Amino acid sequence: MGTLGNAHTGIGMTSDRTRARMIERLRSEGIRDEVVLAAMNSVPRHIFVDEALAIRAYDDVPLPIGNGQTISQPWVVARMTELARNARDLDAVLEIGTGCGYQTAVLARLAKVVYTVERIGALVAKARRNLKALKVGNVRIKHGDGGADLGEPLAVDAIVVTAGATHVPTGLLRYLKTGGRMVIPLARNDDNEGSVQRLTVLESSANGLREQTLDAVRFVPLLPGVA
Repeated sequence: MGTLGNAHTGIGMTSDRTRARMIERLRSEGIRDEVVLAAMNSVPRHIFVDEALAIRAYDDVPLPIGNGQTISQPWVVARMTELARNARDLDAVLEIGTGCGYQTAVLARLAKVVYTVERIGALVAKARRNLKALKVGNVRIKHGDGGADLGEPLAVDAIVVTAGATHVPTGLLRYLKTGGRMVIPLARNDDNEGSVQRLTVLESSANGLREQTLDAVRFVPLLPGVA
């Protein structure tokens, strides 16, 4: 598993105590996987946001990270991670949408290796800096189109898509092992509620895919190409 440096404990509103309060709040809001909560507690979220926003790093809100993107609120990160892990050990995970690297760092505490793809070059650089600062060594970051063929023969236990889609990116399903899970914010065009995104779990089995639709969420859109 990845290891984190201990030089980023923070003070005041970015302290370990503040992070511990975030974990208690996540517990009270229904996050049950203590392994996920421990991973969240070990990752200092404040280093992933601009210094001016660090005081809000442990609030349960998304925050801007530049380039029109956001770092997801802690509950969403915890919920998606909990659904992806599904109370099992993870060997390899694929993340689509690295952003600033926060979700990546949490996943890196739970999996032997994390493959992550980001379409915006400036965020690739930012995520690399953040993960290097925390001495996270089990992540491979690729600058590319996460909805396209990744050009690698991956086999992963989970895929976490951190951008909202209107359809399942079926090209990614080839990378899922049998029993693996994709967690994705999905707003299907035929949704009676319009464009409401919902966390959707697609589980690969010998008999095909099983789909489960869960919590309403709001993510920036999953876009093609690179920038």
